Amino acid sequence: MIEKAATALPTRGASKRRGTWAFVRDIIVIVVIALLVSFLVKTFLVRSFYIPSGSMENTLQINDRILVDEITPRFAGYQRGDVIVFRDPGGWLPPATEHPSRSWIVEAVDWTLSLVGLSAPDSDDHLIKRVIGLPGDHITCCDAIGHITVNGVPIDESAYLDLQAGETVPEVVPFDVTVPAGSLWVLGDNRDHSRDSRYNQDQPGKGFVPEANVVGRAFLITWPFSRFGLIDFHHEVFAGVPAAKASSSSP
Repeated sequence: MIEKAATALPTRGASKRRGTWAFVRDIIVIVVIALLVSFLVKTFLVRSFYIPSGSMENTLQINDRILVDEITPRFAGYQRGDVIVFRDPGGWLPPATEHPSRSWIVEAVDWTLSLVGLSAPDSDDHLIKRVIGLPGDHITCCDAIGHITVNGVPIDESAYLDLQAGETVPEVVPFDVTVPAGSLWVLGDNRDHSRDSRYNQDQPGKGFVPEANVVGRAFLITWPFSRFGLIDFHHEVFAGVPAAKASSSSP
């Protein structure tokens, strides 16, 4: 009679090690998937930025954290009143200053957080303003009482402008432009302290922002929590402005 070979049973220690590894493996897979999803969302849907200056006060305050919708404008375009984040068209920002050196650990953590939109290391390389003119719009400053006109219609911007005590309109900075095709004319809400389209007419882009430079439309303040909420575009301010007669390819 041939005896069957005895099958060795796994020891309790080996079974426990396999169970621990399976748990660790599942955690790694979950983290990798979460990072991948977050990276895709940050790249194609939503990005996080912080506000480095007071040019959009009081709508946005220095060091506010905001979310920017990248996908909606690609399909629906932009409207007058939208608050947008865009890359410097050239000459708007001062020359970059050298940042203090940081340890490789801090750099690695910041880089990882930026992949998922929790850090915004490139905020200083972008600008944020309000769209006043769309392609083809004829915009002038100012009428007899200091209002900007868009396609011949004066607009009352008091709903969002940060005015000094006693002011009813910002300091008048004359301009008369027609927005080229594929570009936008943008101004800051803190109009007297904003280096916006008005002050960049001597740059190669003549103060216009190419739509290709626009990251997206800012829509939500996420931090500080006391300011959490949607950003008001004040589209109603431009409700009476007629559409441009025709887009122009030159200012």
